[in-house]
Amino acid sequence: MIPSDPKELIDQARAGDRACLARLISRIEHRNHETKTIVELLYRYTGRAEVWGITGPPGAGKSTLVDRLLTKLRAEGKRVAVIAVDPSSPFSGGAILGDRIRMQSHTADSGVYIRSLGTRGRHGGLSHSTKEAVLALDAADFDVILVETAGVGQTELDILRLAQTVIVILVPESGDSIQVMKAGLMEIADVFAVNKSDRPEADKLVKELTLNIGLNPHDEKSWITPVCKTEANRDVGVEELLKQIHLHQEYLNRSGARVAKTRAFLREELVDILIEDLRVSLGAVFETEGGKDLLEKLLSKEIAPYEAAKVLAGQSSG
Repeated sequence: MIPSDPKELIDQARAGDRACLARLISRIEHRNHETKTIVELLYRYTGRAEVWGITGPPGAGKSTLVDRLLTKLRAEGKRVAVIAVDPSSPFSGGAILGDRIRMQSHTADSGVYIRSLGTRGRHGGLSHSTKEAVLALDAADFDVILVETAGVGQTELDILRLAQTVIVILVPESGDSIQVMKAGLMEIADVFAVNKSDRPEADKLVKELTLNIGLNPHDEKSWITPVCKTEANRDVGVEELLKQIHLHQEYLNRSGARVAKTRAFLREELVDILIEDLRVSLGAVFETEGGKDLLEKLLSKEIAPYEAAKVLAGQSSG
């Protein structure tokens, strides 16, 4: 029987009970008063797992590549969790694509946990629930947590703050390196993978990416982003990609960058918590007579939006 008490639920999830782990993440997704208690209880057990972000445009073969990496990590004896971040349903807020249609060969493996989560409308691509689900998986003693995002664009850079190593998957059809730079991918990638590299224009994209990386200022202590050619469907080049990811993890430890990334993540987490609390407080204010009256004044142009916001801020803090 799955316990209702958060502490018991966490204890059983950490002991390897998959049903309890699934329920724990579901409760985190609910975003109610219990969420704070769960995260507070989880936090002391976190900080050991490696978190890898897998991002790139739709159709780049991210899920297939994640499946290949997962298989190789299991061969190394690592316990691996996968969070597949899918576009949210506009009605339920849940993930449209389910984890049951992904990575079927790993469903019976006790050392693998796969979960789909929705973006819940976040333009950055990752909801607050996703970040706290990573904490739950970290506390459950997974060695590596792979977070596969729904896609990438100019605003979808949240993965940079969550993951220690960001792997950007591209295909020749993604366009030239100028388009990649416009999307902000040059700034977030720790490792590039040009997937489906048997297709025309693959070598050209690899060359342009390598050239642009070389133009970035760096010294002998800097991490120089590698560009790997892969064919995930045929398991070609995935071993080299995995090697480069491991090298980046070693670099993070050696350079102290891991601590800096963790500090940046925690800062962002505090901001998210405060924004979420503010959103709840403001929502409650709109249900009061004063909040309703303020909206009516705004509607009738008796008050301007900035002035109304100041009034609203005063009501929510009161």
